[in-house]
Amino acid sequence: MSQRQAAWLFLAPALLVLGAFFLLPAIGAFGLSLTDYDLYALADLRNLRFIGLHNYAALLQRREFWAALGHTLYFVSVGVPLSIAASLGTALLLNSPLARCKAWFRTALFAPVVTTVVAVAVVWRYLLNTKYGWANEALGWICIHPVDWLGDPHWAMPAIILFAVWKNFGYNMIILLAALQATPPELYEAARIDGASAWRQCRHITLPMLGPSLWMVAILTVAGYFQLFAEPYVMTEGGPLQSTTSVLYLMYDEGFKWWNLGSASAIAFLLFAIMFAVTLLMLWLGRRGEEA
Repeated sequence: MSQRQAAWLFLAPALLVLGAFFLLPAIGAFGLSLTDYDLYALADLRNLRFIGLHNYAALLQRREFWAALGHTLYFVSVGVPLSIAASLGTALLLNSPLARCKAWFRTALFAPVVTTVVAVAVVWRYLLNTKYGWANEALGWICIHPVDWLGDPHWAMPAIILFAVWKNFGYNMIILLAALQATPPELYEAARIDGASAWRQCRHITLPMLGPSLWMVAILTVAGYFQLFAEPYVMTEGGPLQSTTSVLYLMYDEGFKWWNLGSASAIAFLLFAIMFAVTLLMLWLGRRGEEA
């Protein structure tokens, strides 16, 4: 048996699992998106009709879809830079020679990543409660009136963004911290001998060395933030006034509230197409940056 055959033999179990539990359901979902599969078809498959791209065309004409896409893009465009900035700043602090108890801080800051989203979202609902939440109590100490964090359309999405950044930045922090620790210390020693300031060391050594890791973190974070669902589902239920309804939340409503499974599948593939296009754009920009 050749090495190639042995490799495929070892890969076969994992490929079978991926095919059975990922590829086949994805193909089935795409097939559903081309039909009018709904509650009536669920009761009797004779009510199922093939309608081609009608679901996609109808979605592109719906105000609710464009509003949900706008909310999702707002969440991504604000949340991703904040999350990466928090991760980078924390990684730089933990990598500093002045930092103490690094292991404890790494564990404490990474802990939100491994906690259940629903559980911590419920805790944050109490923290942001208008009447007895600690957030408004802290604002009262500095003579600021209480804010209706989850009941005001202007504040609901920013509150969810802050929660998501707190929940997820620890994962990127670990990646960036590993990249920082892999940077050769001789580069910093040579820069200090040449009289480079801390800012110049960060600008000309740290950030260029972190370039590939930062792009990987950015792509992973964008892909994760496009899949916004659990946070608004638990904290606001898509409100107030649908101001936190994301594309994924709209898909949930279509599929499991109104039982329009064909339309829900079409929303899923439209979201996939958007994520795929954004990822390709980021990869292209990353290659251009490396060439420059």
